Amino acid sequence: MAGVESLERSKCHKFYPAELKYAAVKDFLSGRYTQREVSRKYKISSKSVLMKWVELYNGHKTLKDSGRGRNRLMTKRKNVSLEERIKIAKDCLAHGKDYARSMEIHQVSYQQVYQWVKKYQEGGEEALKDTRGKRKTEEELTPEEKIQRENKRLEQENER
Repeated sequence: MAGVESLERSKCHKFYPAELKYAAVKDFLSGRYTQREVSRKYKISSKSVLMKWVELYNGHKTLKDSGRGRNRLMTKRKNVSLEERIKIAKDCLAHGKDYARSMEIHQVSYQQVYQWVKKYQEGGEEALKDTRGKRKTEEELTPEEKIQRENKRLEQENER
């Protein structure tokens, strides 16, 4: 028995390496140990944590390292020029789409790197341009877009 200390709430998130997770899941699924026994054997914080790993394992998902050993995947928002976005997207693709690596090196968010790579793959450097708040001129519009714009103008006029 662990004594009174075992009843106190944990003040930190526990780190579980993937190898420990797989070993715990395999012991539990073997039928030789109960949830409680496996949790005690591997010092798992609760039976629900073990059952979550079993659920992931049975769903053919990868059990990954967790807790302190992982890097933060978010950074503060940063304005990035078109040239930098192109450089980051190319760098990420050159390293096998390692978004976390690119995020740390370039100090941008994981989501930004992911979106830039996706846009770059779909439309090249042109797709990485920031077009927010910029309307196309009449010459740049396709015939369908011209009709949509005219319909919208007429709807607004009718509303007035």
